[in-house]
Amino acid sequence: MLIFVTSIFNMDKKKVAFYTLGCKLNFSETSTIARDFVEEGFERVEFSENADMYVINTCSVTENADKRFKSIVKQAQKINPNAFVAAIGCYAQLKPEELAAVDGVDLVLGATEKFKITDYINDLTKNDYGEVHSCEIQEADFYVGSYAIGDRTRAFLKVQDGCDYKCTYCTIPLARGISRSDTLQNVLNNAAEISQKGIKEIVLTGVNIGDYGKGEFGNKKHEHTFLDLVKALDKVDGIHRLRISSIEPNLLKNETIDFVAQSNSFVPHFHIPLQSGSDIVLKAMRRRYLTELYIDRVKKIKEVMPHACIGVDVIVGFPGETDELFLETYHFLNELDISYLHVFTYSERDNTVAADMEGVVPQKVRNKRSKMLRGLSVKKRRAFYESQLGSRRTVLYEGENKEGYIHGFTENYVKVKAPWDPGLVNTLQEIELTEIAEDGLVRFKVVEKAVVN
Repeated sequence: MLIFVTSIFNMDKKKVAFYTLGCKLNFSETSTIARDFVEEGFERVEFSENADMYVINTCSVTENADKRFKSIVKQAQKINPNAFVAAIGCYAQLKPEELAAVDGVDLVLGATEKFKITDYINDLTKNDYGEVHSCEIQEADFYVGSYAIGDRTRAFLKVQDGCDYKCTYCTIPLARGISRSDTLQNVLNNAAEISQKGIKEIVLTGVNIGDYGKGEFGNKKHEHTFLDLVKALDKVDGIHRLRISSIEPNLLKNETIDFVAQSNSFVPHFHIPLQSGSDIVLKAMRRRYLTELYIDRVKKIKEVMPHACIGVDVIVGFPGETDELFLETYHFLNELDISYLHVFTYSERDNTVAADMEGVVPQKVRNKRSKMLRGLSVKKRRAFYESQLGSRRTVLYEGENKEGYIHGFTENYVKVKAPWDPGLVNTLQEIELTEIAEDGLVRFKVVEKAVVN
């Protein structure tokens, strides 16, 4: 007698699609969760395609990310009104009931439950009201490693999660819990796994990666330091580039900068959050440094790596930021030897200290200040690109044909362009930067050396 075994989803392979809001860390976690679905027998498809289930990994760093959630749910429903919709991630942890009330949402999972999402799916029958499974954030005291492979040229590797800092504007500690890290061996195993897939570049990601080394369950002792991590990753075979995505200035030590300067794989590119160029505002934000330390970090990097690219996060419109204090930030950044800005317009977040502060900046003023700093960023990037003309660099080519051009980034994050050639995708090539094109990207000539496949 033959016995046929079928899954709870019948014999047809169910399709699942994912949408990720927010940071590189969210992308790394989405990829890991997606791989779990594939192991459970699902077929992963693009979010724009018809699927039986849509999973939205949410963000709550800005008000805009919150607002986008509803439109993304509508997008999924328009494709398939009968699809099962699940919300996971930071916004799902902070405001689960609010998400559950959104029309079309069937399941909401908080910080600890998101990695067990397949356990919560008995079938894909839609619910009348979103079912919520969320924890008290104190229960988010364990670590789940993850990595994302995007366009086949680079991977985002998660090494740390959570944050012990108490910045007055930030909800991340409420959404992700205490600072905790992956084991060094597990990070190395994941890096080796990535290298075996032919990926040329790994970007290290986390909430506060400079705090790397804290163990699980709130153990404040660092088993390893961030410098230990960097040194160990530098020895992984098959990875041509390692990039530090974002690191707090007070945790970026001279020893790490010196190591990157002579490293085999780490590239001369740092992204260092500033948030304000005013010490008065930094103190109100409860940041763990003042402008003097930030200047010191930039000078140290440029001293040992003059060609290094330095990106900066900055927030405009924080409560109490007067015109004078904003101009202090503007002039501070204008005089600093940096390469580009990521500008964030302050938005009030529930359950943060800043939300109750006096000196609220009108939205129109916030927008004006944001526009000014974005203009400064364009100027800074242009000046940095000009400083690199005539130099020899190595480009890693991307995998997308954009209007007849192939794009890529040099090790120090200069974005370059050349006529489309599919044979160049995911290869490294030595080039000489020659001129800046009308769109602001850099043209180059190839140095007569072999492409690294």
